[in-house]
Amino acid sequence: MSLSRSMDLPSLGRVDTLAQELALLQDKGKRRIAFLGSRHVPVVAIHLVELIARSLAQEGHSLITSGSQGVNAAVIRAVLEVDSSLLTVLLPQSLERQTPEIRDQLSNVLHLIEKPDNDELSLPMASSLCNQEIISRCDQLICFAFHDSETLLSSCNNAEEMGKIVSLLFFD
Repeated sequence: MSLSRSMDLPSLGRVDTLAQELALLQDKGKRRIAFLGSRHVPVVAIHLVELIARSLAQEGHSLITSGSQGVNAAVIRAVLEVDSSLLTVLLPQSLERQTPEIRDQLSNVLHLIEKPDNDELSLPMASSLCNQEIISRCDQLICFAFHDSETLLSSCNNAEEMGKIVSLLFFD
């Protein structure tokens, strides 16, 4: 009798990673959770992102995201409602490169990190670098994306390679 692939044991190299992931999921301690996602988000999904971020902040977890429209703005709004000290926002470029409405929202963020050295880079390149730094600072990544969101999908793959817990949710 042959077992299906889903029943196969993980390779020995993945056993330690799986054990770490299970331990982190069972850990009742506070985590550093990164949120990444698309700038273009269906309205219903914005409410879901806010609900998840607000719930995690109410549990006392620290959240880190970037500063832009869509998913990031929803996370920022939600966490600011709960406890602004739990939020870190890492911008891909300087604050001046952000839209006026995002700059206004970011004025309430206590832990804001700008990257003016990236102002000369294209936004996709600066965002990719920003995502990597965000991932390096977290224990877990929650990402909301479309199936063709290359930068976000690449960031999720990198996070998995770094041994982070990754929850990838698709809009489409």
